[in-house]
Amino acid sequence: MTRIRYKQIAHDLRTLIQSGELAAGQVLPSEATLGERHKASRVTVRRALETLRTEGLVESRQGFGWSVAAETVAQPLDDLVTIEQQLKSTGRRSERQIIDFRYVAAPQSVGCDLGPTVLEVRRLNLADDRPFARVTVWCREDLAAPLSKDEVGRHSFLDLIGGQAAGATQRIGAEPMSETDAELLGVPPGSPALVVRRVTHNNERDPIMASEHVFPGHLTEFLAELPSSVISNAGSAAGLRLVADDRES
Repeated sequence: MTRIRYKQIAHDLRTLIQSGELAAGQVLPSEATLGERHKASRVTVRRALETLRTEGLVESRQGFGWSVAAETVAQPLDDLVTIEQQLKSTGRRSERQIIDFRYVAAPQSVGCDLGPTVLEVRRLNLADDRPFARVTVWCREDLAAPLSKDEVGRHSFLDLIGGQAAGATQRIGAEPMSETDAELLGVPPGSPALVVRRVTHNNERDPIMASEHVFPGHLTEFLAELPSSVISNAGSAAGLRLVADDRES
């Protein structure tokens, strides 16, 4: 007896997911591509995907299309921790790949004065062998001088600069994924990205490094614990500010 077409497609995708060939969080080919691959209409493909969604195996989000269901990594807003620490706390295996290690003129975009020259390190963070974040760090030249490419590939800057970091200010916003980052992270260009820009300072409040963290929007979220004192004064909304829309100018 011939299996109903959408059930066959669902079976094939289910097998790939359960075998790990399609990993948690991985973005699936578009409905049109799946239709061509399985010689089926988009209506049939959509029905197969809806079947898998009911089973909790896939999910869909605006801007991403369909992806293998994955538990998001919740990162706290009230502590200065590394991506590796957050992944370890959720039982994920973490790895970092260094893309660039070079001294450059400090870009204006870092949002602070780190001196005329900085060490720029761009890396890809992996979670369970899948791309999870693109991170770029700009470190003050005098602190970066003893560091090697191998060291920043194995340890975080927070560990390497040993006790220099006393705190940080970070800004979090949603932005469309650039083509370069989309290729690195395996998501569609223009899909939602969660972007964190952080300036780390020492005890004298002097900036010592800046960083930019880009996450696919479906893989991470930020968690803030609000004490009762904050709730009672909720009308102030101290952590929220409006960003000017350049399109109006």
